[in-house]
Amino acid sequence: MKIGIISDTHGLVRPEVYKAFEGVDLILHAGDIGSHDVILELTPIAPVKAVVGNVDTDLLHRFEEKISFSIENHAIHLQHILHEFPEENRLSDGPVNEIFIFGHSHKPMNQQAGTTLYFNPGSAGPRRFKLPITVGLITLNESQVTGSIISLEN
Repeated sequence: MKIGIISDTHGLVRPEVYKAFEGVDLILHAGDIGSHDVILELTPIAPVKAVVGNVDTDLLHRFEEKISFSIENHAIHLQHILHEFPEENRLSDGPVNEIFIFGHSHKPMNQQAGTTLYFNPGSAGPRRFKLPITVGLITLNESQVTGSIISLEN
């Protein structure tokens, strides 16, 4: 299964997202959506699961703050702010069976610690400071998980 990961759109779906998410089976939005119109724009690409971010006060009635579910025997946790990050001294020592997807910082992260993948696609919305404009892809099956960060800039 191929999953498109997006966060911190703040009301903007860039045209480059359509190409980056071509062929995905599911899109996960990790908050700071900005407007329900963003979800409506993404839905023709693939089904969308989303959580609210700290700026999404008008969307609290539509989306949860956190959701957890399983795909291909992998536990997936989707939330906007992740407070517990992996310990830097923990080695990647096995196949991934749990995935934490989050946003908020606008800084991409694709880091495995033990059997857990921590994934932040970065920000796909309006530029913040000098941070890159990015989305992510996660490909998973029962035995393997791979994550990648995709730049939306030329």
